[in-house]
Amino acid sequence: MANGNNNGIVGRGNRDGARLFREWFAELGECSAREEGAAYVFVMGSLNEILKTFDLPVVFPEINSLQTAVRKVAPEFLTEAEDYGYSPDICGYVKADVAVQLRGGQHPMGKIPKPRFAVLTNACNTYIKWAEIWERMYDIPIFTLDVPGTRAAGTQTHKGEHEFENDRRYVAAQIDELIQLCEKITGKKFDIDKFREVLGYANDMSRGWRRVLELNQARPAVFSALTDGTIYLGVANGFRGTKAGSAFFKDLVAEMEYKSMNNIGTVTEEKFRLVFVGVPCYPIFRRFNEFFSDWGGVFVQSTYLWFAAGGTNLGFEYDLRNPIDSLAEGLLLSVRDAMDSMFHQQEAVLSMLAPYHIDGVVYHPIKSCRTVSTGLADGRRYLMAHAEVPTLFIESDMMDKRVVSEAQMKNRVDAFFEGLVTRKQTAGVVDFWIDGSH
Repeated sequence: MANGNNNGIVGRGNRDGARLFREWFAELGECSAREEGAAYVFVMGSLNEILKTFDLPVVFPEINSLQTAVRKVAPEFLTEAEDYGYSPDICGYVKADVAVQLRGGQHPMGKIPKPRFAVLTNACNTYIKWAEIWERMYDIPIFTLDVPGTRAAGTQTHKGEHEFENDRRYVAAQIDELIQLCEKITGKKFDIDKFREVLGYANDMSRGWRRVLELNQARPAVFSALTDGTIYLGVANGFRGTKAGSAFFKDLVAEMEYKSMNNIGTVTEEKFRLVFVGVPCYPIFRRFNEFFSDWGGVFVQSTYLWFAAGGTNLGFEYDLRNPIDSLAEGLLLSVRDAMDSMFHQQEAVLSMLAPYHIDGVVYHPIKSCRTVSTGLADGRRYLMAHAEVPTLFIESDMMDKRVVSEAQMKNRVDAFFEGLVTRKQTAGVVDFWIDGSH
């Protein structure tokens, strides 16, 4: 891994991403102090493009919840929601958010404002029931965007086809309804010119996100899809359609291109290139990554970077001459792709193998999220039948440390890498041996 004087460009994305989120939470705290409500949204189909046109503050409860896990305080939030009556079996994100609401918005990153209204899609079945909790708690309007998904694997429709155009018109009609709701809530008229400006910033972000993902095809990989990628995802969601988000991704592309040109990787010595399938283990986030990086393993791609980005990975760019219809088209494509990355993840993984030079695939089903985890075992079997790539199947959770067994997980990861080492030695690819220190 090359180093040297890089004028601070290496690591800039992580630093700027952390700074932006500190500023974002500070702004939410100010909104709460003024007793102003915010729009509550989700990462798959947030419709941030419309909300930012109305200058609405936006809260992503999924991001708030995972932050409680990363900051090691999730157990107290989960316990509070369970004591209130929520089952241990349901989504940990939901329970952490319920506790935030019960605490009047108190959160380790600051105070979260109450919802003014909520916007959601059908990309995740939990979204609908989650929004109903806020509806009961606060008696707020709920807007649900119904995005027609792929009917079956391999049956996606495309622009110009009759079925696709029908679906696009259906989504466009719902966007018009959301605009009317935003006008009613804010007392502002919809500004088409400002909307075009917001879409322009979103285009910059989509273009940048796609390029960043492409650059990780390089050897060595220029970022970790598990750790660094989670930071970039946060910005891709929270700052979509903003000048700050546009600038961040332009800078991020420049950083990753610099690293690629100078052979600067993300670990000291990259030995194995991996795909991650599922949602990260946030309760032991750093340690979970070390299980792999200690062996020279790098996650160079992830289905999480697709579905948790709401399809931004596609690089779709809005037509500013026809903004409403283009937003409808973009939503249809991106939210559908996000759903496909969960429900038909075997196709997504297969498409990653060759361009990213993948040595192994790690499946990580979690207790809290059946939407992501259901079918992963079948997806793994499909992959093994259609590609000669080693796989690892390990289970834990994205929030609840009570079901995370570090020792067992590490043993299975070590065994996986021992198999990868043997595989490469047999193929004559590597020349190193296991000394028992791992």
